[in-house]
Amino acid sequence: MKPAMNSFKPIKGFRNRHLQSIAASIKLRRPLVKRRAAGMLCSSEEIIVDCGKGVRLQGFYSPHGDKPRDLVILLHGWEGSSESMYLLSSAGHLFNKGFDIFRLNMRDHGDSHHLNKGLFHSCLLDEVLFGVKRIREDYSMGQKTFLCGFSLGGNFALRIGAKANGSGLLLDKIVAICPVIHPPSTMDVLAKGFFVYQAYFIRKWKKSLFKKKSLFPEIYDFGDPAMFKSLSVMTDYFVDIYTDFPDMATYLNGYSLKGDVLKDLTIPAHILSSQDDPVIPHSDLKDIARPQSLSLTITTHGGHCGFITGPCMKSWVDEKLVEWFS
Repeated sequence: MKPAMNSFKPIKGFRNRHLQSIAASIKLRRPLVKRRAAGMLCSSEEIIVDCGKGVRLQGFYSPHGDKPRDLVILLHGWEGSSESMYLLSSAGHLFNKGFDIFRLNMRDHGDSHHLNKGLFHSCLLDEVLFGVKRIREDYSMGQKTFLCGFSLGGNFALRIGAKANGSGLLLDKIVAICPVIHPPSTMDVLAKGFFVYQAYFIRKWKKSLFKKKSLFPEIYDFGDPAMFKSLSVMTDYFVDIYTDFPDMATYLNGYSLKGDVLKDLTIPAHILSSQDDPVIPHSDLKDIARPQSLSLTITTHGGHCGFITGPCMKSWVDEKLVEWFS
């Protein structure tokens, strides 16, 4: 199936890929996003989702309350959360268009480090899958259920879709925004690309690890400053000490979408990718399985999870999600 080239065209001055990527999460955007998402936030209630085997994940459910509505479950990117601005922007817009919303935090994201002793890693697919399944069973009210993920959340969403048949999970559609395709490629881009991104993720991950240490000091020790030299060094240390993977390469390939990972995907799914994404190499898309259920939209501009239209700081993605879920 040939990818659709779409007509996202930000105004001049907003076409730089780094501006697009950074603007999506910049703090100056927060007041605008929260004002537009006020209705969704006012209706939000914290839910602790039982994912089986003692795993608990935190989420926030925003129903309209008047009658059953179609439900959209949203997954953030790595070291993001249910409060990430790109996610709040889409959640608020979808809510305003009549959808019920569930924003799910993956393990150790947002304010959820206390819920599980074990550390998050990107191969913990089953707990997120069963979390999504539980949310659908408890909150869809018999209506349609959609799943949308951003970046690493998009990677999780697509893998969840590929495993849905064997798990009994029923979803009506999946959308992945700038999903991580092949983690080794992303790691390499972060190491060699614009320094801001690697520094950002090191800072966020380090903060998360020390928060975990403060809650479980008897288990974790991140006292060696040398481990924070780069994302590669951090990941290698983390994999060696705190996972059962034999090495970093095995771990990174463990959540890659390359090859036949998506071949059994039967749920209608859509990937939105930008050719100028500075974090996810666009070229990796050629190496994924392309079942009939999977479609692609590729834009020239947009950066990583950006798609900001101009100074109003609105995201083109928000309206497209309404279209794709309608």
